[in-house]
Amino acid sequence: MSTLAVVAAVDGSDDSLRALDWAVDAARRREAPLRVAHVRQYAAWTPPGAPVVAAPAAKDDQVLADVRAHLENRADLPDTEYMGLDGAVGVLLLELGSTAQLMVLGSRGRGGFASLLLGSTSMAAARDAECPVVVVPRPGREVHGEAPAGPGPRVVVGLKVDGPDEATLDFAFTEAALRGARLQVVAAYPWPIESWAAPGELVPAMIDQDAVESETRALAEGFLAPHGARHPEVRAEPYVAPGDAAGHLVAASKDADLVVVGRHRRRLLAPARMMGSVTQAVLLHAASPVAVVPPAPAED
Repeated sequence: MSTLAVVAAVDGSDDSLRALDWAVDAARRREAPLRVAHVRQYAAWTPPGAPVVAAPAAKDDQVLADVRAHLENRADLPDTEYMGLDGAVGVLLLELGSTAQLMVLGSRGRGGFASLLLGSTSMAAARDAECPVVVVPRPGREVHGEAPAGPGPRVVVGLKVDGPDEATLDFAFTEAALRGARLQVVAAYPWPIESWAAPGELVPAMIDQDAVESETRALAEGFLAPHGARHPEVRAEPYVAPGDAAGHLVAASKDADLVVVGRHRRRLLAPARMMGSVTQAVLLHAASPVAVVPPAPAED
């Protein structure tokens, strides 16, 4: 497997320790080194007359000491590096992500409001990192809706048939292969389809739903075929359904090992990185860990 590291961002919270455990397992499956990073954010300046607070020495980093104790005696621990860094969390995590194959964070850190479903650091990393980012939620999230499950490990991936991203599908197939899991592919199509008859007046379009579903399934199977050929050990199961893609993915997250979603590609008139409404909704509400995958580079 790749020798690039799996990065686990820790801050001493229970959320980050859950993410650390997930990262240990991910590094072991990938036969990759693990890099445990604690970014200690200290003010770059102080008001006149205020006492100057210096960052503690790395050897006195209590968060990393607690992490070492948490991982002590783990027989399956991969080659692990502990990093105490000083500076802006968002900037330093992105730097680490530029040379990592995967970054793992908890859904919330030590700061912020208890009612927040997702912390700002996790949201920013998922939106901006150059590598895939896995956000591990707090246990006990309830999801509503029905999706086919079945026994055994299961990875879920969202597939947009009118704009599939190869990087997202490749990550999902690889993850399913590493876990010996089946891959549930959620391909949603809009329904009912309405069109404008006059200003302010919508009427149902004269389109047969069975035909739309059949075409969506055919497209999904076509996009999955080359990935299935590269991973014949993975059983991919297209799940084609009408309505909101985010709702179907959140429902499918119940008891799933992982949900994989893509991130929007930069556009000429929207050059900033964007996650998209479906990805953001899944991050906020899924019961399982969520992997956000950067888009594949655009072809020239």
